[in-house]
Amino acid sequence: MGELTGYQLGVIGALFLSVASSVSIVICNKALMSNLGFPFATTLTSWHLMVTYCTLHVAHRLNFFENKSIDMKTVILFGILNGVSIGFLNLSLGFNSIGFYQMTKLAIIPFTVLLETLFLKKQFSQKIKLSLFLLLVGVGIASVTDLQLNFVGTVLSLLAIMTTCVGQILTNTIQKRLNVTSTQLLYQSAPFQAAILFVTGPMVDQYLTNQYVFAFKYSPLVLGFIVLSCVIAVSVNFSTFLVIGKTSPVTYQVLGHLKTCLVLGFGYTLLHDPFTERNIIGILVAIVGMGLYSYFCTHENKKKQILDLSTASQIKDKDSNAPLLGHQDKENLFEVKKATKDSLV
Repeated sequence: MGELTGYQLGVIGALFLSVASSVSIVICNKALMSNLGFPFATTLTSWHLMVTYCTLHVAHRLNFFENKSIDMKTVILFGILNGVSIGFLNLSLGFNSIGFYQMTKLAIIPFTVLLETLFLKKQFSQKIKLSLFLLLVGVGIASVTDLQLNFVGTVLSLLAIMTTCVGQILTNTIQKRLNVTSTQLLYQSAPFQAAILFVTGPMVDQYLTNQYVFAFKYSPLVLGFIVLSCVIAVSVNFSTFLVIGKTSPVTYQVLGHLKTCLVLGFGYTLLHDPFTERNIIGILVAIVGMGLYSYFCTHENKKKQILDLSTASQIKDKDSNAPLLGHQDKENLFEVKKATKDSLV
C-alpha cells in the first residue's frame, strides 16, 4: 500500500510539474515572440533541447541519476522522430490558420487511441471514449475560431499528427519495455532532437518569417527572456517524458488540453486577452470531460489492481498447495505399490 501511495504521489507530482512548467513557458514565449518580436520558434526549441541535455549531463556527472545504455539505433531514430514532429507542428502552424492548427492538436488524441488499439491491442472503454469526446468538444469550442483549409497545410498537419502520436507512444513503450527511466531516455535522445532542429530550425523559421535568426538584433531583454525560456524548458522536457512514462500518451494529451484552458484563463487575467461566453462554455465542457476521464481512469485502474492482486494470490495459493499434492501423490503411489506387492505374495 505504501508503494502504491508513493507511486500515486509521483504521478501527481509529475502532472503538476508538467502543467506549471508548460503554462510558464507559454507565457514566457508569448512575451518573447509577441511583445519582443522574436519569431524563431523552431530554432528556440533546439536551444531548449541543448540546454536540457547540458543540464542532464551535469546532473549525471554529479551522480543525480545513473545512465543506462540503450541501443544506439533506437535512440537516434527516436530522437530524430521527435525533432521532426516538432518541425512539422511549427510548419503546420505557419501554413494553416490558428483554428485549423488547434484542430490538428485536437486530432492527436483520437489518432493515438486508434494506433494503440490497432498495434498495441490496448482497450479503451466506452466511458473513457465519451469523456475524451467531451474534452475535445470543449477545447474545440473554447479555442477553435476560424477554419481555413489548404492542401499543403493539410498534408503538414497530417504529418505532424502521425509523427507526434508515434513519438509519444514510443516514449511510453521504450521506457516500459527497455526498463529505462524518463531521465535516462531524455538524456540519450535530447542531443539528436537538438541536432535535427538546430540544422533545420533556421531554415524553417526563415521560410515562415522571412527573417534569419542569426541576423536578429539581440537586446539584453530578449537574451534574458531566451535564457528564462531555456531554463523553464528543462522542466518542460523532463516532465513530458516523466508523465508519458508514468501514465500514457493519451493522458499526456488530456493534460495538454488542460494547459490550453489554463493558458486561455491566464491570458485573460494577466494579458487581458479577449474572452467570450464561448470560451467560458468551452472551458467548462472541457473541465467536465477531464474530470470524467480522471474518474473513469482511476476507477478502472483500481479494478485492474484488485484483479491483479486476486490473480497473484490465486497463483500463490496454487504454488503453496502444489508440494502437498505432490507429497500426497507419492504416498498414494507407495500404498498402491505396497498393495500390489502384498497381493503378489
